[in-house]
Amino acid sequence: MPAITGNEYMNRIDQLRTNIWIDGNPVKGNISEHDAFKGIMKSQAALYDLQHDASLIDVMTYESPLTGSQVGMSYLQPKTKEDLVKRRTMVQQWAKSNNGMMGRSPDYMNTVLVALASSVEYLKGKDNCFPDNIRAFYEHARENDLSMTHTFIDPQVNRGQFYFEESNKPIAAKVIEKNEKGIVVKGARLLATQGGITDEIVVISAGGVYDKANGFAFSIPSNSKGLRFVCRESFVGGDSTFNYPLSSRYEEMDSIVVFDNVLVPWERVFYYDNIEVSNRFMAASSFLPLTLHQVISRQIVKTEFVLGVVQSIIDTINIGEYQHVQAKASEIIIALETMKALVIKSEVEAELDDWGFMRPDQTTLQIAINIFPEVYPRFTEIIQLLSASGLMSIPTENAFRSSIRKDLDQYLQAKSRNAEDRVKIFRLAWDLTMSSFGTRETLYERFFFGDPIKLSSQLYHSYDLEPYVKRVKDMLQ
Repeated sequence: MPAITGNEYMNRIDQLRTNIWIDGNPVKGNISEHDAFKGIMKSQAALYDLQHDASLIDVMTYESPLTGSQVGMSYLQPKTKEDLVKRRTMVQQWAKSNNGMMGRSPDYMNTVLVALASSVEYLKGKDNCFPDNIRAFYEHARENDLSMTHTFIDPQVNRGQFYFEESNKPIAAKVIEKNEKGIVVKGARLLATQGGITDEIVVISAGGVYDKANGFAFSIPSNSKGLRFVCRESFVGGDSTFNYPLSSRYEEMDSIVVFDNVLVPWERVFYYDNIEVSNRFMAASSFLPLTLHQVISRQIVKTEFVLGVVQSIIDTINIGEYQHVQAKASEIIIALETMKALVIKSEVEAELDDWGFMRPDQTTLQIAINIFPEVYPRFTEIIQLLSASGLMSIPTENAFRSSIRKDLDQYLQAKSRNAEDRVKIFRLAWDLTMSSFGTRETLYERFFFGDPIKLSSQLYHSYDLEPYVKRVKDMLQ
């Protein structure tokens, strides 16, 4: 099956009948019709439909090396700098359709799988590692255009540096049995965004493993026996795109993943019982450079959208003449152009890795991912500061359809817009920065790639400072 359509995606997920719980109740029937999921699934389906837009075929797809059919460009293993540009162009085309609001659009996990498949040589000859399984699953996912979620982290029980779990009833997911069919996993993992609305879940131990039972990587169907997704409260405010222009479309949902004696077949196991691999593979692979390249490409589009919202507010209430307003808008412009420059620099300075695949410059991308968690909360603050009481004066769609419409038209009009259009702008700004959905977006971007302090520490320790220290020494001598 080549690149799928939106309807194929929706039907496939509905047919899984995945075990999903929300607000203490199991989801029954078609998940694509559930209030908490129908908006995001419709938006996701629209992404798949773009793969069949005649004007975008060469942007969204490429020819499968196995079948000759058109498959998703996000599965392309980059071998040249031009391939990296193709991947960025595709990512940003998808991102523009949702203004970068979907952090877990399919291209993210497709990129993760590309990175793993491009680095399987690292696993060859190592104990309990199955590089051929990764390569086979990558090809299966590419040829069937699978959607995937993931879980990389353990529950927040004890964040002490040397916490070891001692329990007969594991909290963090671990391998409790191995048999002729595969490994059996019990426990929980965080934090599967879009959990339950994808074909598969990819589970990876990404470092910090002290017990070999907690070190593993695999992928299984989302409806596997014993697997369930426990969702947080939905942040969908309602169906109205007037009242909830973002959450009604892009609320991705986050879930706890519970493994209740889940059997992972041997052909789906990537590695297990190998502490060195569990702690090193993700760092040694092209995971960081390729996924950072995808993430930052999306964040650029999101920043463009934020800038558009800010300028719309400025135009609506005519505050552009004030220098403090210009300074605030310029902060976003500077961040946007900095991110653009960094992602292009990463492509220009890309190099082939030991296995013949092109990696964008990791240090450059690490700098970008250190910037965005700092600037995105500031974007939220800027919108709040510029909007002020406008974020409170936002009647609902029904109010504009009621007998008080005349009052609203008179008292909520703006310099450049009528009352209804003015309220639409400010409801969008509210949903972006102040609703449950909006505040979740801020938290999400703060911690997208982990603790910002750890990210800066990793950058410091990986950055080559010696040439600059040497110049100082040479001058003093």
